[in-house]
Amino acid sequence: MRLRLLAGLLCLGALNAADFAPAAAQETKPIVIGQSYELASPVMGATRRINIWLPPGYEKGTQRYPVLYLLDGGVEQDFHHISGIAQLGTIVGTTKDMIVVGIETVDRRNELAFPPISDAKLKADYPTAGQSDRLRRFIAQDVKPWVAQRFRTSGQGALIGESLAGLFVVETLLKQPALFDDYIAISPSLWWDNEALVKAAPAMLPGTSGHRLWLTVANEKGMGVAPFAELLKAHAPAGLDWTYQPRPEETHATIYHGAALAAIRALFVAPGEGH
Repeated sequence: MRLRLLAGLLCLGALNAADFAPAAAQETKPIVIGQSYELASPVMGATRRINIWLPPGYEKGTQRYPVLYLLDGGVEQDFHHISGIAQLGTIVGTTKDMIVVGIETVDRRNELAFPPISDAKLKADYPTAGQSDRLRRFIAQDVKPWVAQRFRTSGQGALIGESLAGLFVVETLLKQPALFDDYIAISPSLWWDNEALVKAAPAMLPGTSGHRLWLTVANEKGMGVAPFAELLKAHAPAGLDWTYQPRPEETHATIYHGAALAAIRALFVAPGEGH
């Protein structure tokens, strides 16, 4: 009796194993999230990588789209999670459809920071730093014309960046505001060179009229963001539409994704959603 029962259990086990055996592997297909391009840049004196995400249905229509330009936009940098936010907005209808242009950085301190003048130690520690003006020329002279020629853009453009890239965002707003309509600076490194940009900002703020700035900072001391926000309260022109939303529950390592989602929802409002 026991032997018959044991044999039956063994047969049942074999049957169950067969039922749950994996199916034969089928031919795989790549999951395409975007397209990567190499752009020869006279300004940078090198070939640089640009990554593009297009909204669903782009290939079938004639619609023109706003463009979100992403600093640190390499595939191994921030391209996937920012393009994912854009895709989410399209799927659930919370934001406008947009094109995401990821601008890959190579030497971040060189490309995103202005040259340190007052901080000798900073200058000694980071001897390659200080070519943000060149990156701005690259974006203005190479990247934006290439994007406008190749893709159906609406003319609306925004720039987003975090940390040193956020410093570049604020510097661009102050020094060359016409380059973009909207600016998103997440925990920008305004501490750079003893807060030199914050100190220089009052003279440049009048030129920011007609633009939008979305600014935030994590639970971080010494970033220079709070003094800059106070400066905006006192001196921002009436024509600058600015938002400051600190996120004290976040750290420098955790703030980017949630803050980017909030900023994109605020600046790329879906039709019918209001402002």
